[in-house]
Amino acid sequence: MIDQILSQHEENFKKALEHFAHELSGVRTGRANPGLLNTVQVESYGSKMPIEHVATVMASDARTLTISPFDPTQIPAIEKGIQVANLGLNPSSDGKVVRITLPALNEERRKEMVKLVGQIAEKGKIGIRNAREGAHKEMKKAESENRVSKDELQVGQKKLQEVVDKYNEEIKKHAEAKEKEIMTV
Repeated sequence: MIDQILSQHEENFKKALEHFAHELSGVRTGRANPGLLNTVQVESYGSKMPIEHVATVMASDARTLTISPFDPTQIPAIEKGIQVANLGLNPSSDGKVVRITLPALNEERRKEMVKLVGQIAEKGKIGIRNAREGAHKEMKKAESENRVSKDELQVGQKKLQEVVDKYNEEIKKHAEAKEKEIMTV
């Protein structure tokens, strides 16, 4: 019964980790990465859609992103979407592609980015704690309904803590890698 509860809540842990990774991919490191534009929504044909649905985003060199729209008439909408996303990036176009040149990060900006990574990591850990709380409540409910014994509950709580520790370690590892990337670029 405890294993069933853990496997049912495993998806919540995975979602929290995926959300953390998605948020982390939007942090600018000074190196061109197509993931920087993951949060950009483009107004296209009357609806908002992610930039990757209307264009191909590539890193043409270490400091330049190149956005090739599938329909060149969408270039103004792509530029507007990038500006509205408030990423601090200035797109420019030549009528066929949109280019974004990333400015070099100064020391102060790098430290701000590291703080931001820390905040995102903390939000990720909160997501993991929320998933743990849901699983914990379900285990307690099963114990109160006499579907599991106190001993099984204790074993289940230990297993749950092992899962939480595993996901928190994963968050820590990703955050440290991102911080190192920010400080060394």
